[in-house]
Amino acid sequence: MNYAFGYGIAALMTASVAYAGDVTPQKVAFLDGAVSSSLTGVTGDAANGRKVFANRKQGNCLACHMNADQSEQSFHGEVGPPLDGVGDRWSDAELRGIVANAKMMFDGTIMPAFYVDAGYTRPLKKFEGKSILSAQQVEDVVAYLMTLKEE
Repeated sequence: MNYAFGYGIAALMTASVAYAGDVTPQKVAFLDGAVSSSLTGVTGDAANGRKVFANRKQGNCLACHMNADQSEQSFHGEVGPPLDGVGDRWSDAELRGIVANAKMMFDGTIMPAFYVDAGYTRPLKKFEGKSILSAQQVEDVVAYLMTLKEE
C-alpha cells in the first residue's frame, strides 16, 4: 500500500468529518438571541479571531466598534458600543449569537448578520448564498471577544 496515499485519504476523511460537524446558517439554534453550542464543535482560536475582527474584508468590526486591544489599527468606529471588557459583560453563547446574527438579540440593530446566507441581497454575484464569516471564523471571533476583559 502506498502510505502517502493512505495518509492523504485519512486527512481527507478527517477534514470531511470536521466540515460535516459545522452547523449551517439555517440550522443555528437561537434562544433569547444566544447560541449555546459551538457552530463547529471545537473551541475558537482567539489569535485568528483577532485577525478576523480587524480584517476589513471579513469581520470589519472596527468599522463600528472601538477596541483598545487593537490600538495599532486606525479608524475605530463609534456607531456600535466599545468592546473593551465585552468578555465580562456577555457569555460566549450570547457573543456567538450576536456575531452570528445580532438581529436575534437586538431588535432593530444595524449590526450585520455575519452567519446568514439567505434572505438578503448581496451586491456581487460571487457572494450570493454565502455568509460573511464561516462557522469557524464566528467561533474564532467569539474566542477573541472572550479575551477582552475589564482591567
